[in-house]
Amino acid sequence: MENTTVKTPWKDSLGDLPFTLEYFQGAMWEGVEKQAKERPHVVALDFMGRTVSYREMQKHIEECARSLRTVGVRPGDYVTIAMPNCPQIVYMFYAVNMIGAIACMVHPLSSEKELEFYVNETKSVMVVTLDAFYYKFEAVRKNTSVINIVVASISDELSLLTRMGYYLTDGRKLQKIPQDAPVIRWSEFLKIGHACSFDFKVYNGYDDPAVVLFSGGTTGTSKGILLTNGAFNSVGKMIVATNPMFRPGDKMLAAMPLFHGFGLGVCIHAMLFNGGRCLLVPRFTPKSYGRIMVKERCNFVAGVPTLYEALLRLPNMEGADLSALKGVYSGGDSLSIELKKKLDTFLYDHGASVQVREGYGATETVTACCLTPPHRYKEGSIGLPFPDTFFKIVKPGTEEEMPYGEEGEILVSGPMVMKEYLGHPDETEQTLRRHADGLTWLYTGDLGCMDNEGFVYFRGRIKRMIVSSGYNIYPAQIENIFDSCDLVSMSCCIGVPDSYRMHRIKVFIVPAAGVEPSERTKAEILKYASKRIAKYAMPKDLEFRAELPKTMVGKVAYRVLEEEEEAARKAKEAEEEKKAEEAK
Repeated sequence: MENTTVKTPWKDSLGDLPFTLEYFQGAMWEGVEKQAKERPHVVALDFMGRTVSYREMQKHIEECARSLRTVGVRPGDYVTIAMPNCPQIVYMFYAVNMIGAIACMVHPLSSEKELEFYVNETKSVMVVTLDAFYYKFEAVRKNTSVINIVVASISDELSLLTRMGYYLTDGRKLQKIPQDAPVIRWSEFLKIGHACSFDFKVYNGYDDPAVVLFSGGTTGTSKGILLTNGAFNSVGKMIVATNPMFRPGDKMLAAMPLFHGFGLGVCIHAMLFNGGRCLLVPRFTPKSYGRIMVKERCNFVAGVPTLYEALLRLPNMEGADLSALKGVYSGGDSLSIELKKKLDTFLYDHGASVQVREGYGATETVTACCLTPPHRYKEGSIGLPFPDTFFKIVKPGTEEEMPYGEEGEILVSGPMVMKEYLGHPDETEQTLRRHADGLTWLYTGDLGCMDNEGFVYFRGRIKRMIVSSGYNIYPAQIENIFDSCDLVSMSCCIGVPDSYRMHRIKVFIVPAAGVEPSERTKAEILKYASKRIAKYAMPKDLEFRAELPKTMVGKVAYRVLEEEEEAARKAKEAEEEKKAEEAK
């Protein structure tokens, strides 16, 4: 049997890209400080019309670091940061790293109970958030170990004119925080650091813990994923190495949220670690995303498939000039073949010389660890592993390798792999396993295969596999077929419990623009699919939806649809029982 363990063949693809890269051995903040010294006047951040140079950004990071140490945050402490994409989140992220503490990045729109869980899971001593989210933390503060809450405002980083406009719109809607509230306001927090007369910088190394990101959304109970300086710095190096068109000063549209590895690792750290320019977008819609991309002539953009799908339908993109684009990346969820074709055509029609490049990764690897090369695409492939990154396809849960072309569980080994699941040693042991080859492998829980050139193909989550009448059915493959129909904008396939088949297949459809969700349309879509899907895997139910539920990072939340179906089933059973009782 052929061995499917492959170390990236990027060298063969790009010519001068080595198998092994040299990685910075220090902390994340040191890499950014190096850029500030080399490029002090280059713009690092754009935020709502205001720019921040590398020198200014470094000054703000050091101010925050001094204040953190002065209020008692120590090396090894955990600090929860719950903010949208604004300058303060960048300053605090690197400041926490600068004093040797660990930044826990969470979604500010999480519920009170979720925020309480995140804080307690990490035993955070401090929370940094915006005024808009303060009351959620205050409501659960008594149930946590939090000592201080630092509260910032979007207006703190706006120009005078923009600030006035903000107060007249979003700002006036915010619930005022009482003057005597037990918080440290942003301006006060920065002043505290003036009393710091000792050396506040901690020079942690490559293997030291630096960041906690939380898993979850579509995969069940959330876990804190502990990542090192080296994991982030290696990703920063790999992103640029596999994108030779990047130049310092290039603009990245940083709209992806920073509580997620895609936004934090690619849109922020990879850029600032290499002298790039980040356009911070605190709250975006597909319309504003497209407008900023065009107006600012962005060089690099990253997004999830649902965002790009919405972008294609925007009337304000008519005649848009996208010729400045050097890279368009899709991640966070599977990009269907049909959507990629539509997006590539859209880019070509609007002057771009690039096509969308799909990546693959997990929060356990910070973000992408595999990417489509810039010059070569294989249909259905998620690309090649990064340098210094090994992929292996095995029989799920085992060490038994599968031949080329055969499906199995995707395993990853490389410098970006997590250190552990925080506080969950048993799950860490199950997920990170050392093999006879001497490498530690991450069991991703994803199904895929690899061809003999090292290109990887993603098939779906193992746990998302549906068993119907003894057949294994993979929803992603069904969704790809429905998405290829001209009448369909987006689809989601789930398994519904069935006493005879174990599960029957149901598909939810968002019709294409201008398509009427009628019985006739349903019949045409099912006819189209029946010619392309095996009889045992053909959906028995089709339901139209105006939109599909999404997770916090824009993935289709198929679990929500499963829960809705289960609730409807139980309600129906209860109604039938009630009728039966009444009949007696």
